[in-house]
Amino acid sequence: MAQKRDYYEVLGVDKNATEDQIKKAYRTIAIKYHPDRNPGNKEAEEKFKEAAEAYDVLHDPQKRQQYDQFGFSGPGMGGFGDFGASMNMDDIFSMFGDIFGGRAGFGGFGGSGTRGRQQHRGSDLRLKVRLSLDEIAHGVTKKFKVRKDITCSHCHGTGAEAGSSSEQCPTCHGSGVITHTTQSIFGMMQTQGVCPTCGGEGTVIKNKCKHCGGTGVEKGEEVVEIKIPAGVAEGMVVNVPGKGNAGKRKGVNGDIQVFIEEEPNDTFIRDDNDLIYNLLLDFPTAALGGEVEIPTIEGSKLKVKMEPGTQPGKTLRLRGKGLPAVQGYGRGNGDLVVNVSVYVPKTLSREEKSAIEQFRQSDNFKGDAATKHTIFQKFKNYFS
Repeated sequence: MAQKRDYYEVLGVDKNATEDQIKKAYRTIAIKYHPDRNPGNKEAEEKFKEAAEAYDVLHDPQKRQQYDQFGFSGPGMGGFGDFGASMNMDDIFSMFGDIFGGRAGFGGFGGSGTRGRQQHRGSDLRLKVRLSLDEIAHGVTKKFKVRKDITCSHCHGTGAEAGSSSEQCPTCHGSGVITHTTQSIFGMMQTQGVCPTCGGEGTVIKNKCKHCGGTGVEKGEEVVEIKIPAGVAEGMVVNVPGKGNAGKRKGVNGDIQVFIEEEPNDTFIRDDNDLIYNLLLDFPTAALGGEVEIPTIEGSKLKVKMEPGTQPGKTLRLRGKGLPAVQGYGRGNGDLVVNVSVYVPKTLSREEKSAIEQFRQSDNFKGDAATKHTIFQKFKNYFS
Protein backbone atom coordinates (compact mmCIF):
# COMPACT_ATOMS: atom_id res chain seq x y z
CA MET A 1 0.00 0.00 0.00
CA ALA A 2 1.37 3.42 -0.97
CA GLN A 3 2.29 5.72 1.91
CA LYS A 4 -0.30 8.42 2.61
CA ARG A 5 0.63 11.97 1.70
CA ASP A 6 0.14 14.87 4.07
CA TYR A 7 -3.40 16.22 3.62
CA TYR A 8 -2.21 19.81 3.28
CA GLU A 9 0.23 18.69 0.58
CA VAL A 10 -2.56 16.83 -1.26
CA LEU A 11 -4.68 19.99 -1.48
CA GLY A 12 -1.70 22.29 -2.04
CA VAL A 13 -2.45 24.59 0.93
CA ASP A 14 -0.46 25.56 4.03
CA LYS A 15 -1.41 24.67 7.58
CA ASN A 16 -2.86 28.11 8.22
CA ALA A 17 -5.28 27.90 5.28
CA THR A 18 -8.80 29.13 5.90
CA GLU A 19 -11.89 27.00 5.37
CA ASP A 20 -12.64 28.87 2.13
CA GLN A 21 -9.09 28.31 0.86
CA ILE A 22 -9.36 24.59 1.62
CA LYS A 23 -12.73 24.39 -0.11
CA LYS A 24 -11.44 26.24 -3.19
CA ALA A 25 -8.32 24.05 -3.40
CA TYR A 26 -10.37 20.86 -3.16
CA ARG A 27 -12.81 22.06 -5.80
CA THR A 28 -9.94 22.77 -8.24
CA ILE A 29 -8.36 19.34 -7.75
CA ALA A 30 -11.69 17.49 -7.78
CA ILE A 31 -12.71 19.06 -11.09
CA LYS A 32 -9.30 18.27 -12.62
CA TYR A 33 -9.42 14.59 -11.67
CA HIS A 34 -13.21 14.14 -11.87
CA PRO A 35 -14.05 10.66 -13.29
CA ASP A 36 -16.33 12.20 -15.93
CA ARG A 37 -13.34 14.09 -17.30
CA ASN A 38 -11.00 11.09 -16.99
CA PRO A 39 -13.07 8.02 -17.94
CA GLY A 40 -11.24 4.76 -17.21
CA ASN A 41 -8.21 6.56 -15.76
CA LYS A 42 -7.44 4.73 -12.49
CA GLU A 43 -4.66 7.16 -11.54
CA ALA A 44 -7.03 10.13 -11.82
CA GLU A 45 -9.66 8.25 -9.82
CA GLU A 46 -7.18 7.61 -7.00
CA LYS A 47 -6.15 11.28 -6.94
CA PHE A 48 -9.82 12.26 -6.85
CA LYS A 49 -10.38 9.99 -3.83
CA GLU A 50 -7.16 11.20 -2.17
CA ALA A 51 -8.32 14.82 -2.46
CA ALA A 52 -11.77 13.92 -1.09
CA GLU A 53 -10.16 12.17 1.88
CA ALA A 54 -7.99 15.22 2.60
CA TYR A 55 -10.99 17.54 2.34
CA ASP A 56 -13.06 15.27 4.59
CA VAL A 57 -10.53 15.85 7.36
CA LEU A 58 -9.45 19.46 6.83
CA HIS A 59 -12.87 21.05 6.31
CA ASP A 60 -14.10 19.63 9.64
CA PRO A 61 -12.67 21.69 12.58
CA GLN A 62 -12.66 18.75 15.02
CA LYS A 63 -11.03 16.30 12.61
CA ARG A 64 -8.53 18.92 11.51
CA GLN A 65 -7.52 19.68 15.09
CA GLN A 66 -6.90 15.99 15.78
CA TYR A 67 -4.94 15.60 12.53
CA ASP A 68 -2.80 18.67 13.26
CA GLN A 69 -2.00 17.31 16.73
CA PHE A 70 -1.54 13.59 16.10
CA GLY A 71 -1.29 13.09 12.31
CA PHE A 72 -2.48 9.77 10.89
CA SER A 73 -1.85 7.99 14.21
CA GLY A 74 -4.25 10.12 16.23
CA PRO A 75 -7.38 8.85 18.01
CA GLY A 76 -10.26 8.21 15.64
CA MET A 77 -8.12 8.16 12.51
CA GLY A 78 -9.61 4.79 11.59
CA GLY A 79 -12.92 6.58 11.09
CA PHE A 80 -11.62 8.39 8.02
CA GLY A 81 -8.06 7.21 7.45
CA ASP A 82 -9.22 4.56 4.96
CA PHE A 83 -11.74 6.89 3.37
CA GLY A 84 -10.56 6.38 -0.25
CA ALA A 85 -10.54 2.60 0.00
CA SER A 86 -13.87 2.21 1.79
CA MET A 87 -16.04 4.72 -0.06
CA ASN A 88 -17.15 4.72 -3.68
CA MET A 89 -17.74 7.64 -6.02
CA ASP A 90 -21.42 7.93 -5.16
CA ASP A 91 -20.57 8.32 -1.48
CA ILE A 92 -18.05 11.05 -2.23
CA PHE A 93 -20.46 12.91 -4.50
CA SER A 94 -23.25 12.72 -1.95
CA MET A 95 -21.03 14.04 0.86
CA PHE A 96 -19.28 16.87 -0.97
CA GLY A 97 -21.59 17.66 -3.89
CA ASP A 98 -22.24 21.19 -2.62
CA ILE A 99 -18.73 22.42 -3.40
CA PHE A 100 -19.33 22.11 -7.15
CA GLY A 101 -21.71 25.04 -7.16
CA GLY A 102 -24.96 23.23 -7.89
CA ARG A 103 -23.45 20.25 -9.73
CA ALA A 104 -21.49 17.52 -8.03
CA GLY A 105 -19.91 16.54 -11.28
CA PHE A 106 -20.39 16.38 -15.01
CA GLY A 107 -22.75 13.41 -15.03
CA GLY A 108 -25.90 14.79 -13.42
CA PHE A 109 -25.34 14.90 -9.66
CA GLY A 110 -27.37 17.59 -7.87
CA GLY A 111 -25.85 20.18 -5.63
CA SER A 112 -28.09 19.16 -2.73
CA GLY A 113 -26.06 16.00 -2.27
CA THR A 114 -28.72 13.69 -3.72
CA ARG A 115 -28.00 11.81 -6.85
CA GLY A 116 -30.22 12.10 -9.91
CA ARG A 117 -31.71 9.06 -11.56
CA GLN A 118 -29.18 6.75 -13.12
CA GLN A 119 -28.81 6.64 -16.90
CA HIS A 120 -27.12 3.49 -18.10
CA ARG A 121 -24.13 3.76 -20.43
CA GLY A 122 -23.25 1.05 -22.91
CA SER A 123 -19.75 -0.39 -22.83
CA ASP A 124 -17.04 0.60 -25.30
CA LEU A 125 -15.88 -1.59 -28.18
CA ARG A 126 -12.35 -2.00 -29.53
CA LEU A 127 -11.32 -2.50 -33.14
CA LYS A 128 -7.98 -2.83 -34.91
CA VAL A 129 -7.38 -1.46 -38.39
CA ARG A 130 -4.30 -1.91 -40.60
CA LEU A 131 -3.60 1.06 -42.84
CA SER A 132 -1.35 1.48 -45.83
CA LEU A 133 1.04 4.43 -45.94
CA ASP A 134 -1.10 5.96 -48.68
CA GLU A 135 -4.20 5.77 -46.45
CA ILE A 136 -2.27 7.34 -43.60
CA ALA A 137 -1.08 10.16 -45.86
CA HIS A 138 -4.53 11.11 -47.11
CA GLY A 139 -6.92 9.87 -44.43
CA VAL A 140 -9.53 7.21 -45.09
CA THR A 141 -13.06 6.16 -44.21
CA LYS A 142 -13.45 2.49 -43.28
CA LYS A 143 -16.63 0.46 -42.95
CA PHE A 144 -16.95 -2.27 -40.32
CA LYS A 145 -19.73 -4.72 -39.61
CA VAL A 146 -19.81 -4.71 -35.82
CA ARG A 147 -21.55 -7.20 -33.54
CA LYS A 148 -22.81 -5.32 -30.52
CA ASP A 149 -25.72 -4.52 -28.23
CA ILE A 150 -28.42 -2.61 -30.12
CA THR A 151 -31.76 -1.17 -29.06
CA CYS A 152 -34.35 -3.93 -28.61
CA SER A 153 -36.56 -4.12 -31.70
CA HIS A 154 -39.54 -5.36 -29.66
CA CYS A 155 -39.78 -2.73 -26.90
CA HIS A 156 -37.71 -0.03 -28.64
CA GLY A 157 -35.40 0.23 -25.66
CA THR A 158 -37.96 0.78 -22.89
CA GLY A 159 -37.52 -2.72 -21.43
CA ALA A 160 -41.30 -3.05 -20.99
CA GLU A 161 -43.95 -5.01 -22.86
CA ALA A 162 -46.37 -2.98 -24.96
CA GLY A 163 -49.00 -1.35 -22.77
CA SER A 164 -46.97 -1.91 -19.63
CA SER A 165 -45.84 1.04 -17.57
CA SER A 166 -43.21 1.77 -14.98
CA GLU A 167 -43.94 2.51 -11.34
CA GLN A 168 -42.03 4.26 -8.61
CA CYS A 169 -39.37 2.12 -6.98
CA PRO A 170 -40.66 0.97 -3.58
CA THR A 171 -37.16 0.89 -2.10
CA CYS A 172 -35.91 4.40 -2.89
CA HIS A 173 -39.30 6.01 -3.58
CA GLY A 174 -38.17 7.34 -6.93
CA SER A 175 -34.94 9.04 -5.84
CA GLY A 176 -32.62 6.38 -7.30
CA VAL A 177 -30.51 6.38 -4.13
CA ILE A 178 -30.65 4.90 -0.67
CA THR A 179 -29.19 6.40 2.48
CA HIS A 180 -26.94 4.50 4.88
CA THR A 181 -26.53 5.75 8.45
CA THR A 182 -23.52 4.59 10.46
CA GLN A 183 -22.22 5.41 13.91
CA SER A 184 -18.69 6.83 14.09
CA ILE A 185 -16.55 8.44 16.76
CA PHE A 186 -17.80 11.80 15.52
CA GLY A 187 -21.47 10.85 15.69
CA MET A 188 -23.92 9.62 13.07
CA MET A 189 -22.68 9.68 9.47
CA GLN A 190 -24.95 9.43 6.45
CA THR A 191 -23.83 8.24 3.03
CA GLN A 192 -25.79 7.59 -0.14
CA GLY A 193 -25.49 4.87 -2.75
CA VAL A 194 -27.29 3.56 -5.82
CA CYS A 195 -30.56 1.83 -5.08
CA PRO A 196 -30.07 -1.95 -5.58
CA THR A 197 -33.71 -2.49 -6.59
CA CYS A 198 -33.98 -0.07 -9.51
CA GLY A 199 -30.26 0.39 -10.27
CA GLY A 200 -30.56 4.13 -9.72
CA GLU A 201 -33.40 4.70 -12.21
CA GLY A 202 -36.05 5.49 -9.61
CA THR A 203 -38.62 3.30 -11.37
CA VAL A 204 -39.24 -0.42 -11.85
CA ILE A 205 -40.97 -2.11 -14.78
CA LYS A 206 -44.19 -3.99 -14.04
CA ASN A 207 -44.14 -6.26 -17.09
CA LYS A 208 -40.66 -6.74 -18.57
CA CYS A 209 -40.14 -7.21 -22.30
CA LYS A 210 -40.03 -10.93 -23.09
CA HIS A 211 -37.63 -10.36 -25.96
CA CYS A 212 -34.83 -8.60 -24.05
CA GLY A 213 -35.75 -9.50 -20.46
CA GLY A 214 -36.27 -5.86 -19.54
CA THR A 215 -32.78 -4.65 -20.50
CA GLY A 216 -33.94 -2.71 -23.55
CA VAL A 217 -31.06 -4.09 -25.66
CA GLU A 218 -30.43 -7.16 -27.80
CA LYS A 219 -27.51 -8.64 -29.73
CA GLY A 220 -27.26 -7.44 -33.30
CA GLU A 221 -25.06 -6.08 -36.06
CA GLU A 222 -24.46 -2.61 -37.40
CA VAL A 223 -22.36 -1.31 -40.28
CA VAL A 224 -20.28 1.53 -38.85
CA GLU A 225 -18.41 4.10 -40.92
CA ILE A 226 -15.26 5.32 -39.22
CA LYS A 227 -13.36 8.31 -40.52
CA ILE A 228 -9.65 8.06 -39.79
CA PRO A 229 -7.75 11.35 -40.12
CA ALA A 230 -4.55 11.74 -42.10
CA GLY A 231 -1.25 11.43 -40.28
CA VAL A 232 -2.14 8.76 -37.70
CA ALA A 233 0.60 6.43 -36.52
CA GLU A 234 1.07 2.91 -35.16
CA GLY A 235 -0.39 2.63 -31.67
CA MET A 236 -2.67 5.66 -31.88
CA VAL A 237 -6.32 5.27 -30.88
CA VAL A 238 -9.16 6.98 -32.74
CA ASN A 239 -12.26 7.34 -30.57
CA VAL A 240 -15.66 7.19 -32.26
CA PRO A 241 -18.28 8.43 -29.77
CA GLY A 242 -21.73 6.88 -29.57
CA LYS A 243 -21.05 3.89 -31.81
CA GLY A 244 -20.36 1.31 -29.09
CA ASN A 245 -22.84 -0.91 -27.25
CA ALA A 246 -26.29 0.57 -26.66
CA GLY A 247 -27.10 1.62 -23.11
CA LYS A 248 -29.78 -0.31 -21.27
CA ARG A 249 -33.31 1.12 -21.30
CA LYS A 250 -32.60 4.04 -23.63
CA GLY A 251 -29.31 4.84 -21.95
CA VAL A 252 -26.22 6.41 -23.49
CA ASN A 253 -24.31 4.47 -26.14
CA GLY A 254 -20.67 3.58 -25.54
CA ASP A 255 -17.82 4.46 -27.90
CA ILE A 256 -15.69 2.54 -30.38
CA GLN A 257 -11.94 2.76 -29.89
CA VAL A 258 -10.02 2.10 -33.10
CA PHE A 259 -6.40 0.99 -32.63
CA ILE A 260 -4.13 1.89 -35.54
CA GLU A 261 -1.63 -0.51 -37.11
CA GLU A 262 0.64 0.33 -40.06
CA GLU A 263 1.45 -1.88 -43.03
CA PRO A 264 5.09 -1.81 -44.19
CA ASN A 265 5.80 0.13 -47.39
CA ASP A 266 8.13 -1.01 -50.18
CA THR A 267 9.18 2.51 -51.20
CA PHE A 268 9.37 4.63 -48.06
CA ILE A 269 10.43 4.24 -44.45
CA ARG A 270 8.47 6.30 -41.95
CA ASP A 271 10.27 8.38 -39.31
CA ASP A 272 7.55 10.24 -37.37
CA ASN A 273 6.12 12.57 -40.04
CA ASP A 274 9.21 12.33 -42.27
CA LEU A 275 9.52 9.81 -45.08
CA ILE A 276 12.88 8.28 -45.96
CA TYR A 277 13.66 7.20 -49.52
CA ASN A 278 16.85 5.34 -50.37
CA LEU A 279 18.05 6.44 -53.83
CA LEU A 280 20.39 4.06 -55.66
CA LEU A 281 22.35 6.31 -58.04
CA ASP A 282 24.27 4.94 -61.00
CA PHE A 283 27.97 5.71 -61.10
CA PRO A 284 27.99 7.89 -64.25
CA THR A 285 25.28 10.20 -62.81
CA ALA A 286 27.10 10.35 -59.46
CA ALA A 287 30.33 11.31 -61.25
CA LEU A 288 28.97 13.57 -64.00
CA GLY A 289 25.80 14.88 -62.40
CA GLY A 290 22.36 14.73 -63.91
CA GLU A 291 18.66 14.72 -63.24
CA VAL A 292 16.90 11.94 -61.32
CA GLU A 293 13.27 11.28 -60.43
CA ILE A 294 12.22 10.91 -56.79
CA PRO A 295 8.83 9.28 -56.02
CA THR A 296 6.47 11.00 -53.57
CA ILE A 297 3.65 9.74 -51.37
CA GLU A 298 1.25 11.68 -53.63
CA GLY A 299 2.09 9.33 -56.49
CA SER A 300 3.89 11.91 -58.59
CA LYS A 301 7.65 12.12 -59.19
CA LEU A 302 9.92 15.05 -58.49
CA LYS A 303 12.87 15.83 -60.76
CA VAL A 304 15.96 16.58 -58.70
CA LYS A 305 19.30 17.72 -60.07
CA MET A 306 22.33 15.82 -58.76
CA GLU A 307 25.60 17.74 -58.67
CA PRO A 308 28.71 16.27 -60.34
CA GLY A 309 30.76 14.27 -57.86
CA THR A 310 27.82 13.32 -55.64
CA GLN A 311 29.19 11.11 -52.89
CA PRO A 312 27.56 8.01 -51.36
CA GLY A 313 25.88 8.94 -48.07
CA LYS A 314 24.74 12.37 -49.25
CA THR A 315 21.34 13.36 -47.89
CA LEU A 316 18.73 15.54 -49.58
CA ARG A 317 15.77 16.97 -47.71
CA LEU A 318 12.65 17.89 -49.66
CA ARG A 319 10.64 20.15 -47.36
CA GLY A 320 6.95 19.48 -46.82
CA LYS A 321 6.86 16.29 -48.92
CA GLY A 322 6.35 13.95 -45.96
CA LEU A 323 3.25 13.02 -43.96
CA PRO A 324 0.77 15.52 -42.52
CA ALA A 325 0.52 16.03 -38.77
CA VAL A 326 -2.65 14.73 -37.16
CA GLN A 327 -5.05 17.59 -36.61
CA GLY A 328 -4.55 18.96 -33.12
CA TYR A 329 -1.12 17.30 -32.69
CA GLY A 330 1.07 19.52 -34.81
CA ARG A 331 1.12 21.60 -37.97
CA GLY A 332 2.12 21.15 -41.59
CA ASN A 333 3.85 18.22 -43.22
CA GLY A 334 7.06 16.37 -42.55
CA ASP A 335 9.88 16.13 -45.08
CA LEU A 336 10.98 13.62 -47.68
CA VAL A 337 14.56 12.63 -46.82
CA VAL A 338 16.56 11.13 -49.70
CA ASN A 339 19.58 9.01 -48.77
CA VAL A 340 21.96 8.62 -51.73
CA SER A 341 23.83 5.38 -52.42
CA VAL A 342 25.93 4.67 -55.51
CA TYR A 343 25.42 1.42 -57.38
CA VAL A 344 28.55 -0.57 -58.22
CA PRO A 345 27.89 -3.36 -60.76
CA LYS A 346 29.01 -6.86 -59.76
CA THR A 347 29.77 -8.02 -63.32
CA LEU A 348 31.47 -6.11 -66.15
CA SER A 349 32.00 -6.74 -69.84
CA ARG A 350 35.52 -6.79 -71.31
CA GLU A 351 35.07 -3.30 -72.74
CA GLU A 352 33.80 -1.96 -69.39
CA LYS A 353 36.72 -3.47 -67.54
CA SER A 354 39.16 -1.97 -70.03
CA ALA A 355 37.63 1.49 -69.65
CA ILE A 356 37.76 1.33 -65.87
CA GLU A 357 41.36 0.11 -65.94
CA GLN A 358 42.26 3.33 -67.76
CA PHE A 359 40.52 5.34 -65.03
CA ARG A 360 42.43 3.49 -62.31
CA GLN A 361 45.59 5.39 -63.10
CA SER A 362 43.88 8.81 -62.99
CA ASP A 363 44.44 10.89 -59.86
CA ASN A 364 40.77 11.92 -59.92
CA PHE A 365 39.74 8.31 -59.34
CA LYS A 366 42.30 7.72 -56.61
CA GLY A 367 40.96 10.47 -54.36
CA ASP A 368 43.09 13.07 -52.63
CA ALA A 369 44.32 12.83 -49.06
CA ALA A 370 41.62 15.13 -47.71
CA THR A 371 38.85 13.04 -49.29
CA LYS A 372 40.35 9.82 -47.98
CA HIS A 373 40.60 11.34 -44.49
CA THR A 374 36.95 12.45 -44.61
CA ILE A 375 35.78 8.98 -45.69
CA PHE A 376 37.92 7.40 -42.98
CA GLN A 377 36.41 9.63 -40.32
CA LYS A 378 32.86 8.84 -41.47
CA PHE A 379 33.43 5.13 -41.19
CA LYS A 380 35.32 5.53 -37.91
CA ASN A 381 32.46 7.50 -36.36
CA TYR A 382 29.94 5.05 -37.72
CA PHE A 383 31.55 2.02 -36.11
CA SER A 384 32.65 3.73 -32.86
